[in-house]
Amino acid sequence: MSAAQTQKESTEAGWGCLESLGLSQKELVLAEALQMEYDALSRLKQDKNRTGPDQTGPRASHEIHCKTLNPPTERPRPTPSLHIPAPTEGNLLRGLSGSDSSLNQPGGSQYPLPLPARPTPPHGLRDVSGSSPGDSFGPGSGFLSKGLPALPDDVPPAIPPRHPIPPASGSETPSLPPRPSTKPRDVNLFTPDVGHQKVTSAELDYDSIIDSLSRLSEDRTHLRRADRETAGKPVARSKTLPPQVPPRTYTTIAKSNKNHRRVSAGPVSLSSRMNGFGYELFQVLEERDEEVAAFCHMLDVLRSAYPHSNYSTNAGFVWSPSVGHDELHQALGVSMKVTIISEHFREPLTFTCDGSSTVDLLIYQTLCYAQDDLDHVNVDDYLLKVCGHEEFLNNSQTLAGLEFVQQCLKFDWDIRLSLTKRSTINTKLARMVRKEDDDAPSSMNHCILLQERPVKQTVTREALTLLLDTFHNEAESFVLSQVELSLHVERLVQSVKALCSSLAAVETPDVTAALNQLPACPCRLQPKVLRDASVLAVKENRESVVEKLTAAILDLVELYCSTFNANFHTTLQSRSCMAPIQEAGLVTNLLSFNVYAAHRIPITWATSYEGFFLSCSLTHGGVELCAPQHTSKQAISKYLFHLVVWDQRVCFPVPINQLPRETQLTVTLHASLLPPPGGGEEKGKQWRSIEALGWVTMPLFNFRHILTCGRKLLGLWPSTPRRSGNARTSSPNFFQPDSVILQVDFPTSSFEVVFSTPPPADFCPQYEFSRLDTTSQTQLQNVLKLTADDKRLLWEKRAYYQTESVALPLVLASAPCWQWACLPEIYALLRQWACLVHLDALGLLHASFPDQELRRTAVQWMDSISDTELLDYLPQLVQALKYECYLDSSLVRFLLRRAIGDIRIAHYLFWLLKDNLQDSQFSARYQHLLAALLCCVGRALRDEFDRQCWLVSILTKVAQKVRDASPSSRQGALRESLEEMKQYFSINSCCRLPLNPALLVTGINIQSCSFFNSNAVPLKLSFQNLDPLGENINVIFKSGDDLRQDMLTLQMIRIMNKIWIQEGLDMRMVIFKCFSTGRGRGMVEMIPHADTLRKIQVEHGVTGSFKDRTLADWLQKHNPTDEQYDKAVENFIYSCAGCCVATYILGICDRHNDNIMLKTSGHMFHIDFGKFLGHAQMFGNIKRDRAPFVFTSDMAYVINGGDKPSSRFHDFVDLCCEAYNLIRKHTHLFLNLLGLMLSCGIPELSDLDDLKYVCDALRPNESEADATMYFTRLIESSLCSVATKLNFFFHNLAQMKFASSEDRLTLSFAPRVYTARSDGLIKNLFICRHIRTASTSKGYAFVVRVEREGQLEVQLVQRTFEEFQELHSKLGLVFPSSKLPSFPSRLVIGRSRGEATADRRKDELNGYVWHLIHAAPEVAQCDLVYTFFHPLPRDETGGASAKPVSWAPASGKELGEIKLSISYKNDKLFIMVMHIRGLQPLQDGTDPDPYVKLYLLPDPMKMSKKKTKAARRTCNPTYNEMLVYDRIPRGDLDQRLIHLRVLSDGAFWENTLLGQTFIHLNRLVPGQHWVDWHQLGGAGSDSAH
Repeated sequence: MSAAQTQKESTEAGWGCLESLGLSQKELVLAEALQMEYDALSRLKQDKNRTGPDQTGPRASHEIHCKTLNPPTERPRPTPSLHIPAPTEGNLLRGLSGSDSSLNQPGGSQYPLPLPARPTPPHGLRDVSGSSPGDSFGPGSGFLSKGLPALPDDVPPAIPPRHPIPPASGSETPSLPPRPSTKPRDVNLFTPDVGHQKVTSAELDYDSIIDSLSRLSEDRTHLRRADRETAGKPVARSKTLPPQVPPRTYTTIAKSNKNHRRVSAGPVSLSSRMNGFGYELFQVLEERDEEVAAFCHMLDVLRSAYPHSNYSTNAGFVWSPSVGHDELHQALGVSMKVTIISEHFREPLTFTCDGSSTVDLLIYQTLCYAQDDLDHVNVDDYLLKVCGHEEFLNNSQTLAGLEFVQQCLKFDWDIRLSLTKRSTINTKLARMVRKEDDDAPSSMNHCILLQERPVKQTVTREALTLLLDTFHNEAESFVLSQVELSLHVERLVQSVKALCSSLAAVETPDVTAALNQLPACPCRLQPKVLRDASVLAVKENRESVVEKLTAAILDLVELYCSTFNANFHTTLQSRSCMAPIQEAGLVTNLLSFNVYAAHRIPITWATSYEGFFLSCSLTHGGVELCAPQHTSKQAISKYLFHLVVWDQRVCFPVPINQLPRETQLTVTLHASLLPPPGGGEEKGKQWRSIEALGWVTMPLFNFRHILTCGRKLLGLWPSTPRRSGNARTSSPNFFQPDSVILQVDFPTSSFEVVFSTPPPADFCPQYEFSRLDTTSQTQLQNVLKLTADDKRLLWEKRAYYQTESVALPLVLASAPCWQWACLPEIYALLRQWACLVHLDALGLLHASFPDQELRRTAVQWMDSISDTELLDYLPQLVQALKYECYLDSSLVRFLLRRAIGDIRIAHYLFWLLKDNLQDSQFSARYQHLLAALLCCVGRALRDEFDRQCWLVSILTKVAQKVRDASPSSRQGALRESLEEMKQYFSINSCCRLPLNPALLVTGINIQSCSFFNSNAVPLKLSFQNLDPLGENINVIFKSGDDLRQDMLTLQMIRIMNKIWIQEGLDMRMVIFKCFSTGRGRGMVEMIPHADTLRKIQVEHGVTGSFKDRTLADWLQKHNPTDEQYDKAVENFIYSCAGCCVATYILGICDRHNDNIMLKTSGHMFHIDFGKFLGHAQMFGNIKRDRAPFVFTSDMAYVINGGDKPSSRFHDFVDLCCEAYNLIRKHTHLFLNLLGLMLSCGIPELSDLDDLKYVCDALRPNESEADATMYFTRLIESSLCSVATKLNFFFHNLAQMKFASSEDRLTLSFAPRVYTARSDGLIKNLFICRHIRTASTSKGYAFVVRVEREGQLEVQLVQRTFEEFQELHSKLGLVFPSSKLPSFPSRLVIGRSRGEATADRRKDELNGYVWHLIHAAPEVAQCDLVYTFFHPLPRDETGGASAKPVSWAPASGKELGEIKLSISYKNDKLFIMVMHIRGLQPLQDGTDPDPYVKLYLLPDPMKMSKKKTKAARRTCNPTYNEMLVYDRIPRGDLDQRLIHLRVLSDGAFWENTLLGQTFIHLNRLVPGQHWVDWHQLGGAGSDSAH
């Protein structure tokens, strides 16, 4: 291979690696072409001018300058200026050659070094931002920063200067020439070196320079490699785009002094020089962003208030959550058994305590048993820990106030606690005084792996330096050119294009104007160019063009640095003197700005759209302040790039003093669709619709409340179908590398326009709410959407509402304006308003209330919320951060304060912030907030979060592998993939689960792990508990399902349950935890001892969903005694009522029998909330959820105790209606909570229409009586719906394909499975007799005598014919029919339940069981057979089943009772007929069809007759119907009498009287509800209550 080929290949490899510097392939090709052409021209010129081999050329055009640097000071905290001495000539030489002395020898290095892995920036530009002034730069130092981001390994060799540096005249060493002057060039002027010839490439040994630069970069390369190894896996990107640079905020810059850490800019090198372009690229820290710097300063102050020595806020472990004060009554006065386990005594101690007992009293009682001398024992030295959980009880808390204790009482769990010495508790999570915690400065550089944020793209400083040098050389060549002017113009324009392309493809008007003075060239075809190229023949004219072009590029670089917050800058950012301040409220100028152009226009838009224009609007809280302003329509132009140029002034008819402080400017780019080719004129008109292509929103006042000014670059967010609830970020879109960039120029002035907060007004009137008219009072009920008239009325009457806390959001939403002049009145109203409770204050955190003072007051009102209650509303508060105008806010400080003081809050706040990083619009804000949280919580908790993230990533991979595997191989794939978990726990001894920080696991039980047969294939995982006193921790891990909707639904149900408990109504709800750990993945708590309704129903066959006894039989199986069954039924009634109310209010759909579960204790609950707010599951065009909620006949069977309605059904209806009315009182709360989540990204909660569903379901404008009637009709509708059972049946059929051979078949009446090993081998079976059962089925049971080997006692079991048939059918599912004996036919002619039939079946069954026990061993000894013949509790009572629960009315009330609710208001008498119980059957033994007829006596004309609808076939009907009598004077009530009759509706004969009563109204108190049961008498009865 020739030397030329070798050189060519090495050159190609080197240039190809330049992509790592931030240059695209197109730019590399352009730069390489320029380099090759320039080198060819240079060699040609050198050949012509060469006079001899030993002649040294004149001084090169690259002069090396230095200057004294004065770093700036920062406004929040002054930093002393750093004096850096100017480097000497030797330093300059070392800056080039480093430790390599070969450059001082003739001929260069004797031992060529290998090519470096990373080039050093040309001409001694170094990163020394982390160095202190006293750092030594001796040999081998390399001028390296210790915290720079990692860069790729495949980078090209160092690039020699475009103009080689000649050796000094008369010197044998090729050292640098002496510098005649240290005066830097003017930044805005181009001053080429005139009169100096170019130096030939032969006069300098490039190998020596490259080798020296290689040595300089070696340490830097190794350092950056190490840095990259700790920075996590890089993001894979397309090779067609410039490589992304690790974010600046990840850079850990060494700081020698805490007080000096936040310098805005630092010099690139102590031996800095003016590069050929006339300025320096200075390295800058992240805090050059003023808002971020101020935010970090706030964090310093906040953290200093919570030192590590404060035990109350830095315990280092997790406290057990408590309940609110209103929930204490549930457990107060309740006697409970508490078991204490401790190493101080051998056997556990059991105490019987009252709920009001405190934890420290319990500890003292325990120590009395363990210690002989209590004089020297301090109770505070001990803590009680929950067994199985890493959480500790607060000693001052009462037992009734602990959430754990109340959960144990609800589900009858044992209360097991462990006594631990405080000194032995693991407090690893506590913050320390070490440099990573209290002594560490606040920074945004924490934890790359934890944030997983998208990488912000900027061009690297090295790449920009290379492009600037290229431009300088081409500019100099252009100025000095005598011939081939067009070639030099083309090369100059190409270099400018490469520069602009790397700077976000922005071409400013100054660049365009400068390029217009050049003649046309192929790379820039534009009519506005210099026509007479002869003008450039004059050198002064060329210098003038280059000078303007240089100034324009300098401005562009400065604009780029400030816009993209790059880690370098053109000049030192010194803090200038404060500009004069002008109050915004006094500026009467109209708001205006200039829109220049939209850059980076996609080329596809040129062929798809025309007539581009901008729509500009001003909004405050989502309300427009004036009509939008539009620009003219323009087409796409081609300058250096495709862009749309308007260069138009936009002026709003709004003075600046009328702008609210939080005013947002929204600019939307529109265009018209081009007609399709070949279309007709009419068809073309149809296609010319206007589309929104992109938008951007920015605040007019910055975080210091200063009106924005100067040139701005704004990245447009792509337009998507937007619903009214979605919030829009106020940050430009710079996270997408191809986003369209809008250039806007705001006016500048010599003073700053500041919006200062005015003080509240001195006077604000206040009146009593009761003095307000009825119409205005009812105005508060319109909580969702206010009309213009509503707002006007509310604002006019605002003085009357100040005692109504819920009215404040509505009144403030009605404020006519929020400008500076109106704020004193609003702030006075806010100050005088009655202090809102924290739940009502949530309404002031919506996007419609952006005012900073208002939001500060709302957060102040919320400061009294407890930590446990704060967790209930934490998701909404995290979403409310989107609506804050600036990074620092009262809400941010509030959340960080609480997170510092409580590990549980910090844990959930971390995962909520991390989940919101996926929101591209708001990811920048959540990145800073997450970094702030990680900065505040300390090193130990950051490491814990890191372990949790690692665990989640492993589980995500496992779930993906299992889901991708075939159904038959999934279990094997699961166990194989979980082997990685063993390696994880070998590295990490333990880890807390994201689901709950109190769940500390130390391993995983792979054999107990499995998966669920559903589309997402969730994993059932069993973790080993670190606490040996606790059981394994079972959770469900989902990957592929968005669990945020499940989180929100469960949160709403949990809040409903707390409201019910606070009101004294415990609905026995099962509340389980569900937490999203990222988009499409999360963990769900598993509820033990629970089965789905499908699994329960299919025990009776695939048609089990149509049978009524399924749930009752299942509960009877698991609760064999009467006491247990009655308790289970009671739990079922309460929990079923709560589920009905909650699922209806939230509009939960897709309710099939796999989404509803039942515990063995009778508690029913729902799971999988993929559809809510009325978004029903569709089957084609058919709505699957057709009932208001799921309430089926098998549920009613459990409640009634049979197939006929009973009085317990009345209790169920009353529970539902009471629970529904209690939630209706908190309509504002639920609308506020759901309204704050409108912009969270959940598809089914993104519009006001979704909120309207909840508002309509709660019916806030109706009375309690109307709501009661309404919900009663819903219960009736759901119970009568056949669609629910059909939905269950079709789901059973669909799930049959998932049936696995590994699924264990069970019998519907057996509570568990028994085997031959556990019970002993059966040697003989014989059916000795049959008996009549005590159940309502009125059938017979067969008594089977069971003899077992080795057991003398004979067992007798009772089984019905239907149970024998179930055994045979399930045996047929396991074994072929050839191995099974034939089963007797069920078909019987005549009465199937007669004694003769039972006799015949006894003989047939005897033959069946004989052949069964003598069948093949795999059949005769299978688990189904031994489970069937295992004795059940009912076998000991002498009946086939327990006695049915009796719901008969109390004795002495033979004709029954009727329940009425009577009230009187506004001359109206309201009589609600609620229930009737204990009616007698008709004479033929059938149940009647009762209805109620009323007369209001005296009524001689019988004009007062009113009646209800007739109930069908029941002796215990429910009505809840309201009968109203108008125009009843209050004075007449004492003389009025209600005559009530209950009749049975007869179709063809006269109605039958079932009972009647007379009720005197003299007991009725106007304004109150009289609710009571009234006894029914016979036809001749005249009794009255």
